[in-house]
Amino acid sequence: MQRSTGEYKIKPIKKKVRELLGYPYPQRIPKDVFVEQWVGISTDEFHRAKDADVKYMHNRHPLIDLGWSRADCVRYLTSLGLADTPKSSCLGCPFHGNAQWRHIRDTSPEEWRDVVEFDAAIRKGNARANAEGNRLLGEAYLHRSRVPLDQAPIDHVTAAEWAALQQELGAEEDAEQLEEGVPDGCSPWTCRGEVQPHQDDFGLAS
Repeated sequence: MQRSTGEYKIKPIKKKVRELLGYPYPQRIPKDVFVEQWVGISTDEFHRAKDADVKYMHNRHPLIDLGWSRADCVRYLTSLGLADTPKSSCLGCPFHGNAQWRHIRDTSPEEWRDVVEFDAAIRKGNARANAEGNRLLGEAYLHRSRVPLDQAPIDHVTAAEWAALQQELGAEEDAEQLEEGVPDGCSPWTCRGEVQPHQDDFGLAS
């Protein structure tokens, strides 16, 4: 997921920050001009808290500064009378479990159409499909079953899907991951797969 984090999260954020600062690429940003970006990473995932790789963005991690865990955040939101807060993740995240896919399909038809179209669009990847910039080998799918998303068994777990996950993980939490997805989801700045900063055609990493 290194590639998706860079392409769909980090690059757009940097591009927008440059626009807000009034220095779109390729203009150079003065050393004393920067934004302070607050990133909602809790103490459960402190290892994801990193400095930005550009000087015009200064990362802050207020939840870590407060010493708040995910449970602390939920308690606070509950005390305000707010509804349940789902974990954050990209709409088309391949780490979704079946419950997350069903929720999108059953509650947001427009978003479901978007992810089905996205799933079809990534099938052959592109010339720089992975983190190393190499062409994709094989085919890419959003669902673990490796079939088109609108045909995937999101209402039940197939025997083949169960066997593949058992071979991959061999853990007791297999069933929960199939249904709920990976426990450490994503945030707007980070993903389950770590991303390495790189210079690209936009020049947004410098």
